[in-house]
Amino acid sequence: MLKPLLFVSAVVLFGVAAWSASGIVAQDQGQKSPVKPTEKSQARAKELYSQDCAICHGDTGDGKTDLAKDMQLKLDDWSDPKTLATRSDADLFKVIRNGKDKMPPEAEGRAKDNEVWNLIIYIHSMAKQQPAAAPGATN
Repeated sequence: MLKPLLFVSAVVLFGVAAWSASGIVAQDQGQKSPVKPTEKSQARAKELYSQDCAICHGDTGDGKTDLAKDMQLKLDDWSDPKTLATRSDADLFKVIRNGKDKMPPEAEGRAKDNEVWNLIIYIHSMAKQQPAAAPGATN
């Protein structure tokens, strides 16, 4: 009787330890990136984006690439500030780290958690680089 109880306790303890060590610190759905961006960290985020994201999401984040079109992907336009307004940083972290649909996960061996958080800051900067529409202007 004692052995099964010890086994279950060990499994639970191991699971909690593995989960907390996984670096998924974005438990609060509204959590903002916990890192402070630096010139160096944003240069690394831009490098990661160029290597792992731009092929589908585009250099400007608009999601209009030949590969996305060929794969019949409908990607969010990150150059539009309204797109990211409804997504929390925690949600973005989860999608980047775990993948979604045809998007592969960004493995921890390829990018540490702080690099993913900086990548999220970099993605937010894509919308800020676009000129703001004049009040009342329509397309």
